[in-house]
Amino acid sequence: MRKGRVALTAAAALGVVATSALVTGCGSGGSDDVTLKLVAADYGDSSANGSQKYWDELTAAFEKDHPGIKVDVDVYSWDVVDDKVKEMVDAGKAPDMAQIGAYADYAAAGKLYSADRLLSIPVQADFLSETRDASQVDGVQYGLPFAASTRRLFYNKTLFEKADIEPPKTWSQLVADARALKAQGVRYPFALPLGKEEAQAETLIWTLSNGGGYIDDVGGYAIDDKRNIAAVDWLKKDLVDAGLTGPVTPAKLNRTPAFQAFAAGQVGMLAGHPTLMNMAKAKKLDYGDVAIPGPDGTPRSTMGVNDWMMAFKQGGHPDQVGDFLDYVYSEKNVLAFSREYTLAPVTVSASETMASSARDKDIRPFIDELSGATFYPANKTSWPQVSADIKAQIGTAVSGDVSAAAVLGGIQNSAAAAEAAE
Repeated sequence: MRKGRVALTAAAALGVVATSALVTGCGSGGSDDVTLKLVAADYGDSSANGSQKYWDELTAAFEKDHPGIKVDVDVYSWDVVDDKVKEMVDAGKAPDMAQIGAYADYAAAGKLYSADRLLSIPVQADFLSETRDASQVDGVQYGLPFAASTRRLFYNKTLFEKADIEPPKTWSQLVADARALKAQGVRYPFALPLGKEEAQAETLIWTLSNGGGYIDDVGGYAIDDKRNIAAVDWLKKDLVDAGLTGPVTPAKLNRTPAFQAFAAGQVGMLAGHPTLMNMAKAKKLDYGDVAIPGPDGTPRSTMGVNDWMMAFKQGGHPDQVGDFLDYVYSEKNVLAFSREYTLAPVTVSASETMASSARDKDIRPFIDELSGATFYPANKTSWPQVSADIKAQIGTAVSGDVSAAAVLGGIQNSAAAAEAAE
């Protein structure tokens, strides 16, 4: 017997864990062997910690305890994994599960199982409440949060000491620090990666910092909100035009080379996610991280990011898929994944464990910032196209003669049209 929908808050998860044996007492059912296909993204930053190794170890342990269910996992880089799944779905060969960056298109097309058809009650209730809105389409949860992170301002302690400056708390302090770093000959006083790799994230960081964001109070797109325009204008006038963002124009600077430059000691400060800690430590860089500055201090909201797990209906076997996903989302396995790849966990149980563990002290600020974070509107089927438009166009708003108002206005018009067509 599996699993029934339930409307519980994530905070209530611990109160229902004791009933899990009753809820999930029935097994997969049936005597025939089933092989499930999972396509997943690679979170590793080297061959030593690639995600294929993680999944191979997890599936081996699962299969040992679940005779009759095999799980075949193919791992692809983030550059291609979403396209790979789309190709499979378009060819009529959808995987049983996919762990990728977006789910809403598939949910809207009726291709996905809902969470309540798959997960036991304790597992479904254990997801952090902050992720709930972004995981639902028309009030039904189809996206299963898989990995989370927020962004903080990383800074090079050695360069800051040489320049005799402190990490900034406001926009004006950030600009003053960048000027001091430039005077010391720092290659990238403030790195601003607005290239196509993740420009939608960098833009959201600084628009949220000014009280804006991509969505208005009623859930519609607000790309050209006046607070967003003011934030992009500030980036252009006070940082880019002032020569404080380094030798590569922001429109051509991607996140990965920016992170690599930081780890190599060439960047004074930039917005980064927890993976940057690993890169910095590997290079023995003395770094610090603080909250993203706001115009007058801490911003109204920080940016949160979720990656998603989803299960396709095409292959059937929802009970076996559910058994596997219950295993994936056990506290033990969420902790193992989060610690391996230095990411914030997506469940209450794992978050509470990491928040109280000395071994996880470096990532604790990122976990704390998930509360109240603002996420991409991943529940909108139009979001992938809007995100692509931001990636392609936002760099021109800080590096050319086109105004921020014009660029953001154009993206808004396209976003509104795409939303109307949903």
